[in-house]
Amino acid sequence: MATEKINLTAPEEPVGTIAEDAQTTTNAAEAATNQQNSDDVATAATPMSETFADEEAALAADEAGLDIGDETDEEQAATASSDDLSGLNEAELVALFAQKLENEPVQTLRNTVETIKIAFYKQHRAKVEAQRKAFVEAGGNEEEFTPTPCAEEQRLKELFAIYRNERDKHIAQMEASKEENLKIKLSIIEELKELINSDETMNTTFARFRELQQRWKETGLVPQQNVKDLWETYNLHVENFYNFIKINKELRDLDLKKNYEAKLALCEQAEELVLEPQVVEAFRKLQKLHDEWRETGPVAIEYKETLWERFKEASSRINKRHQEHFESLKAEQMKNLSLKQELCEKTEALTTRPALTRKEWNKASEELLEIQKVWKTIGFAPKRENNRIYERFRNACDKFFELKRDFYAGVKTEMEHNLSLKNELCEAAEALINSEEWKHATEELIALQARWKQIGPVARRHSDIIWKRFRAACDKFFERKAAHFSSVDSEHEENLKLKQALLAEMKAADVKAGGFEAVKEFQRRWSQIGFVPIKHKDALQKEYKSIVDGMFATLRSSERDRSMNRFKERVSGMKGGNQLRSERERLVNKVRQMEQDIALLENNIGFFAKSKNAEALIADVREKIARAKRDMTELIEKVKLIDEHEANNA
Repeated sequence: MATEKINLTAPEEPVGTIAEDAQTTTNAAEAATNQQNSDDVATAATPMSETFADEEAALAADEAGLDIGDETDEEQAATASSDDLSGLNEAELVALFAQKLENEPVQTLRNTVETIKIAFYKQHRAKVEAQRKAFVEAGGNEEEFTPTPCAEEQRLKELFAIYRNERDKHIAQMEASKEENLKIKLSIIEELKELINSDETMNTTFARFRELQQRWKETGLVPQQNVKDLWETYNLHVENFYNFIKINKELRDLDLKKNYEAKLALCEQAEELVLEPQVVEAFRKLQKLHDEWRETGPVAIEYKETLWERFKEASSRINKRHQEHFESLKAEQMKNLSLKQELCEKTEALTTRPALTRKEWNKASEELLEIQKVWKTIGFAPKRENNRIYERFRNACDKFFELKRDFYAGVKTEMEHNLSLKNELCEAAEALINSEEWKHATEELIALQARWKQIGPVARRHSDIIWKRFRAACDKFFERKAAHFSSVDSEHEENLKLKQALLAEMKAADVKAGGFEAVKEFQRRWSQIGFVPIKHKDALQKEYKSIVDGMFATLRSSERDRSMNRFKERVSGMKGGNQLRSERERLVNKVRQMEQDIALLENNIGFFAKSKNAEALIADVREKIARAKRDMTELIEKVKLIDEHEANNA
């Protein structure tokens, strides 16, 4: 068991007043730029119109209230690729929606509805933008533009509301049906129990047993959280029927043979799915095979383990392919997200870069156009993040063009605008003077100071007055904060004594007697003790971590010894060489897989060094490598133990 991490926030040292050079820098910048800008005022450039198709349309549809919500298991199983609808106009898309809604089951429509709404809003947004452009070109104020009401959009929303209502009703009915099926299957289990005590003839009892099996198969799905326990209970009582009732041997053997043939066929079908090129489809089919396996009765004891291992082996290979498929897809999407985040940062950086001339604005516009071109070449990010990252990018682009328009609107109003912004910062700083939320207020004031530096100069007659007002508000808060933290020192000294006492107690503790729960209790008590003086923090934390690591190492060693003893007993109880060889082969395969995993992790460390959070990532990977090597060492010891056992019994 890995050492649990405790995240403790170091006590924050009181932040002093604004740095002395802040006023000097600000006043110097303002004095240097207070001269009237003599450049000619240029006409505002028209923003670059770059559309991003599916992303933009999906975001517009969600903003219009057409978000479907989470996908159900039934919808996932029914999902299929939709036709290309790009050739249909708005009216045709609405008509198709109505036709699908009327003629197809609601649980199969999710993918179609998503495709229709995206195709619709691609065209709808293009039409609205054309109206906006015509309105502006005709001399209208863009802020006063109102799009023409769209009857097709209203009809689409009405159909979507019907779809959501029908979908919600279907989901509710499905849940109710599952609950009813659960009751039926519980009743069947009760009837199975009663068969053991039946006074009927064996043929009659067996016929009733067959009837119960058929009723079980015909009963539909139950709530997912009940599936495992329900099947285990059912299977237990089926086996009880075979093992404890004195049934006719001929009937029993015939039934066991039938079950054997059914499960053998399921094994063959599962093995065929291993070669299925469509990984997702193979996984879905496998789930159905597992349902059939659970519904099939027992087989003769000599075949039970062999059949299950064969079926499980095929299942594991399919599950591994399915997992690798989605991990690969997720990795690609995460890479796309990272690339898009970089583009967002670059675009946001353009909005903070001071551009004082038309030449600089034109250069920045060219940079943004290149960024937009790169964005269009990158695939989708993870579903939960895709709209958010696109909205961030769009907002950054919008902000850039807004700033550009503001620049071209005229520099005469810039200083007045800066004065207004700085007045707002003064009001925000003054509102924090009496705050008792020290950390939050400090962060807010630092953010205000950063924003102050970003704001351009104001007129000379206002410069000194507005700066002194802002400086006074910040100084008053930080003076109060300094006084407050001076009273906290005594509390930190007391916490230091408590933590030192706890360390002494931990050193003397018998960790084997208390086990992992005792270590967790020490961790809990440690985390409840407050901050200590900053000069003792690192040394104290280092000692604490060393003691906890030692405790976990002791417990892991003890646990490993118990695990090896249990394995020795298991090996001693194995009958025949086949079981031993099968177990040895399984362990050897697992060792090989772990060797590959370790090699992959070690290789990945080189890539992590290039990322922003390299140290944390590398530390985490090295911990995984160490844990994997410990597990691999234990597996190798188990293989040696099997070899020794075979040698001693040869």
